[in-house]
Amino acid sequence: MDWLNYRHLYYFFVVARTGSVAKASRELRLTHPTISAQLHLLEDALGAPLFERSGRGLVLTEVGRTAHRYASEIFGLGREFVDVVQRGVTPAGQRLVVGVSDVLPKPIVHRLLEPALRGPEAVRVVCREDHTLSDFLGELATHAIDLVLTDAPAGVEAPSTLFSHLLGGCGTAVFGRRETAARLRRGFPRSLTGQPFIVPGVGAALRRGIEQWFDDTGVRPRVVAEADDSSLAQILAANGHGVLAGPAVMAADARRLYDLRVVGTIPGLRQRFYAVSAQRRIAHPAIAAICRGARHDLFA
Repeated sequence: MDWLNYRHLYYFFVVARTGSVAKASRELRLTHPTISAQLHLLEDALGAPLFERSGRGLVLTEVGRTAHRYASEIFGLGREFVDVVQRGVTPAGQRLVVGVSDVLPKPIVHRLLEPALRGPEAVRVVCREDHTLSDFLGELATHAIDLVLTDAPAGVEAPSTLFSHLLGGCGTAVFGRRETAARLRRGFPRSLTGQPFIVPGVGAALRRGIEQWFDDTGVRPRVVAEADDSSLAQILAANGHGVLAGPAVMAADARRLYDLRVVGTIPGLRQRFYAVSAQRRIAHPAIAAICRGARHDLFA
């Protein structure tokens, strides 16, 4: 097994945080050549460059961003370890690292995570949205993260050690600005023909269902935008750029957060939400709380 040189990793971490070798050398009180040499050794060990030049500064490569994320967690845990052992400081709580698919509306994510945040045991929830679903599932298989929230079960291409837990489902509604919704309710769904429409990205399960509904009903809206990020789609709709489809269960949140109103519902189009974990039987108390809250409250 190749062991990581944590001193090299720490020098890299400081360079990434300060933005240059010169600033890092002043903070670490080491010479510029010393830090540069340690960075090169780390890059040689990893087999990939961590930085690239941008003008007079340095920016992280894709591998560098991954390394920085892990370094942040490693040294954060190190500080916590010292606090516990030397000063008797109780840590803020156990960590729950959750990979969140972009296609999930943020109000849904909030309501899914709330039982873990409000549970009797202190839990530090770390939410990440920086990967594709496939990448998240790969990290889940190696236990780099604890849970993935998504709109579809892990497919056959996912590692066989992963298990998809159905949290629940709900119907689908079309949302728009107040005046737009009032106008389009008359004659819905035919009123959507020619109407600007914001659809999810091609990877979203909802996208396929919407397109099938368009074909079945003969509705022909004008697709003006595709958005992988559901929050961006809601902001676009709130600013009058079109209507969008989303989980009916988020109607109250869409109204409160974005002043979006329900135009109508899409019969037969149900959305399902999943927690993917590396455990067939959920043992992590925070994950168990998320599953219970979804099934007995949010999607009851």
